[in-house]
Amino acid sequence: MRLKFYSTLLLATCCYLGAGAVTKDTLPPTVAKDARLKLVSKQFDFTEGPAADKKGNIYFTDQPNNKIWKYDTKGKLSVFLKEAGRANGMYFDGKGNLVACADEQYELWSISPNGKIKVLVNNFGGHKLNGPNDVWVAPGGGIYFTDPYYQRDYWLRRKPDMKEENVYYLAPGAKEAVVAAADIKKPNGIIGTPDGKLVYVADIEGGKVYRYNVNADGRLTGQYLMADKTTDGIALDEQGNLYLCGNGVTVVNKNGQQIGQIHVPAEWTANACFGGKDNNILFITAGKGIYTIRMNVKGAE
Repeated sequence: MRLKFYSTLLLATCCYLGAGAVTKDTLPPTVAKDARLKLVSKQFDFTEGPAADKKGNIYFTDQPNNKIWKYDTKGKLSVFLKEAGRANGMYFDGKGNLVACADEQYELWSISPNGKIKVLVNNFGGHKLNGPNDVWVAPGGGIYFTDPYYQRDYWLRRKPDMKEENVYYLAPGAKEAVVAAADIKKPNGIIGTPDGKLVYVADIEGGKVYRYNVNADGRLTGQYLMADKTTDGIALDEQGNLYLCGNGVTVVNKNGQQIGQIHVPAEWTANACFGGKDNNILFITAGKGIYTIRMNVKGAE
């Protein structure tokens, strides 16, 4: 989940269809018939980290303003948490806690439904993390998160505490994370399958998206190239199609074949997730704006 602040913030330019908008000839078949991309709001500075709870309410971050917002199933927007640790990528665990990549202090948080914060990880081997970026919670409760280094203007430090930019795994009940994958230049977006057997990771620097097998110990092996595409966040639907965010949303099937493109009127599309009361709304964060589009598939998350 790449961030560019203030002078390079991404600009949304329209509310529904228009310049750079969705067109029928490029839409993937997973988009509902006659569906249109809808701008919900563009009152933010940089939107990121969308995650849906069990009811379909969607939580997302306005990272420069240090807030987590809620977009409920009735279309109402409200602030869920202020002083949100500069939260970036997020995902709900099975207990309803919101796991968040809080890179203000290079931490991984668990946020309870009433906003109580618990720090899950704040170092690796005694070294400060680079800045947790995106996260996925496996069915058994294990947590995978990516840890690339992006220099933030709110940090006092000007260099990383360690050279490695890895994917990490925190086993249920464990106090320390382990390296899950170290064969990516700069890991960014991450998502896994509902059965917990496969994990997809975006290498934003290498311009690739990889698929991994999940070992019994949680480590990721068998790297397989899914897409030659510079990708930020990733979403997954019930059919195994991947939604690769960056230049709009590129949709590839489970075999890595591109099946369509959702054009988003912003210079950069950071992330997406499925939500809504029927889990068939694709919610997209892009620069100052948040967008939705109705699908004829449900999310796998």
